[in-house]
This record gives sequence, C-alpha cells and structure tokens, in this order.
Amino acid sequence: MSSVHHRTATVGGHEIFYREAGPADAPAIVLLHGFPTSSFMFRDLIPLLSDKYHVIAPDHLGFGHSDAPRADAFTYTFDALADLTAGLLDQLGVDRYALYVQDYGAPIGWRLALRNPEHVTAVVTQNGNGYEEGFVESFWKDVWAYGDAPGPDTEPAVRAALSVDAVRWQYLHGVSDPSLVSPDTWEHDVALLSREGNDRIQLALFRDYRSNRPLYPRLHAYLRDSGVPVLAVWGRNDEIFAAAGARAFARDAEDAEVHLIDGGHFLLESRLDVVAGYLRGFLGRVLGQETSGGRPRALTAG
Repeated sequence: MSSVHHRTATVGGHEIFYREAGPADAPAIVLLHGFPTSSFMFRDLIPLLSDKYHVIAPDHLGFGHSDAPRADAFTYTFDALADLTAGLLDQLGVDRYALYVQDYGAPIGWRLALRNPEHVTAVVTQNGNGYEEGFVESFWKDVWAYGDAPGPDTEPAVRAALSVDAVRWQYLHGVSDPSLVSPDTWEHDVALLSREGNDRIQLALFRDYRSNRPLYPRLHAYLRDSGVPVLAVWGRNDEIFAAAGARAFARDAEDAEVHLIDGGHFLLESRLDVVAGYLRGFLGRVLGQETSGGRPRALTAG
C-alpha cells in the first residue's frame, strides 16, 4: 500500500493543504471534496487508488487544514476556489488528470474542465450535481432565497446548516445502516465549522452557490463535445442531490456509466467498497485507452 503524504503549498499567498499518494508518473486523479467536509472524506479511498494512480486531494480554502482567511479579507466564491485549485495543480506539474467531484467539488471541477478541457481525462461524479433535476427543492429553497435576498429574514434558515444536527443529518440520511458511519465524520466537520469566523465563510459560499447554475448549459455542451468519459456513482437516497441528477449525465455524456447505490450524500462512509470497485474498473478502462489516444469503449449504465 502506498504511503499517504500530508503536504501544504502556497498558492496565491494562501497555504493549501493536500493529501498526496501514489507514483508521481502514474495517471493522476484529483479528488475534490464537498461541504461541510474536507479531504478527510477521502481518507479511506486514497489508499485504494494509490497503487495505480497519482492521487491528489486538496482542502479548499476555508476548509480542513487549508488557510481560512476571514470573509472580509478574502472574497469566497466558487470561481476563487477553482482558481486556487488550478494554481495548486500547476505548482505540482499536474496538467492531465481525472476529476472526482462531490457536492462543492462539482462546481469547482466544472470550472476547471470548462477552462482547460484538454487537462481532464475523465470525470467521476459522486453526488456532485450538474443538472437542475439534481436539486431537491425541500433542501435548496432556503439556499436560493438567501442567495436572492441575503439578510436577517433569510439567513437563519441557511445558518442552521452549520449546526451539529444538520451536519450529522448529512452523513446519516439515506443510510440503511447508520452504524456504518463513524461519528468522527460529523464531529471533525463541526469542529472546523465552529472556528471563529468560519460561519461567515460558509455563508458567503451559500450566497454564491447560485452562480453555479448558469454554468450548467456550458457543462452539458462540454460533455457532449469533448467525449470525456463519465462515471456517475451516486447515493440514490440523497435528499440534497437527487438520483435524477445522476441519470441526467447520461443525456449528454456519450456512454456515461451511471450507478445508483443504496446510500446517502456521503456514500464513501457506508459503501466505500462498492464505490471503489466501480471507480477502479472505470479508471482502468478509460485511462488505459486515454494514454493511447483512443475513446473508451461503450459502458453499460447501471
């Protein structure tokens, strides 16, 4: 098993933490985490990939062990987080990579792919949305209201998402056996969310989330035109991003491979073995052919 290294790099004047494993000359895969977690969510997946792949998993600014400048000192947007991720990969000399995106990692990954489509060898989306069908209205209505009219009338509803009960719910909803999910997960996230000033960082990103929706038509065109191989592996019981959002990738990505798995939003916590199996099979097929310039063979949607 390859060792996992815990490193930092200075990007744009900020310290960005990342986990790195696997041979430097192997095909690269970049793991982009979601809210409210960090690269910690990939702690068990990285060793399952690093025998064959160069794995890089950064913490976004304001998350995990990366710097978290105050919201009045840094403008937190998904554009800015994508800029920092691109800067990190540039420093590391990684200009060809597969993307694994989850939750917030998706709009960051979409920006990377749209800016430099030639860099992306494959896309894996694990409950990482790219379609209007993916939004569960009961969850997102408060986020849209806050983004449209930030203020004392709309802020309390989204601020509630920072509570321990809300974070625990993100991990446990849709999981048929909650005993599989370690309390360390939400306790780790809540401890970092509770740092002084971090609430303002999260609120800024809640406000900016609406900037992601206008990217979707460009994302769909990219999927159609580039022929990039796509794997959607999704917790089918997710009450944040619905299973319809996974199926929608097959509409634009030729031969998209779609698997809906019994689980919720943080699928790696309860079904790691299943996700890793699909992921290794997919990467083995498409990256092996990618290096020779060929398109992947047709894949069967699950």
